[in-house]
Amino acid sequence: MRKMHKKTFSDLVAENKQALLRDMDAMKQIEERLERKHAMKLAE
Repeated sequence: MRKMHKKTFSDLVAENKQALLRDMDAMKQIEERLERKHAMKLAE
């Protein structure tokens, strides 16, 4: 088993920041996909 080490507050903040950035990227991709679908529907 891996030895548990306590994470510092700054470690947690850094991890949180990375997760948020990934989430924002995912949201942007979803938004772009929806916009493309909508644009294609309007073009029909």
